[in-house]
Amino acid sequence: MKLKTIFMLIVMVVSMALPSVTSVVTPTTTAKASVTYVCNLSKKEKRAKAWIARKESGGNYRARNGRYYGKYQLTISMLHGDYSKANQENTADRYAHSRYGTWTQAKHHWLGYGWF
Repeated sequence: MKLKTIFMLIVMVVSMALPSVTSVVTPTTTAKASVTYVCNLSKKEKRAKAWIARKESGGNYRARNGRYYGKYQLTISMLHGDYSKANQENTADRYAHSRYGTWTQAKHHWLGYGWF
């Protein structure tokens, strides 16, 4: 009986300290949006993108190196919790175009510095 009392006391203290615990335990339903990837790159750009993917991860969408994840070894924070192939492709395109202008220029950077 004493063990049960101690257990109940611990549960009560934890529930007061962490009121959101009940929401974690309660099952919830979430909708997951379907993201698709449409490639509009030229053949030259596709080759440069594929070259970078081989260098970064061997083309593996699940490759991990510290805080870097996926085919293009993007930071986990850039992927916003969505590790899908489509999101990795879209995010990599946005990153390459915003930072380097083109995948070809990104490849030139990789050749010079060894990273994308």
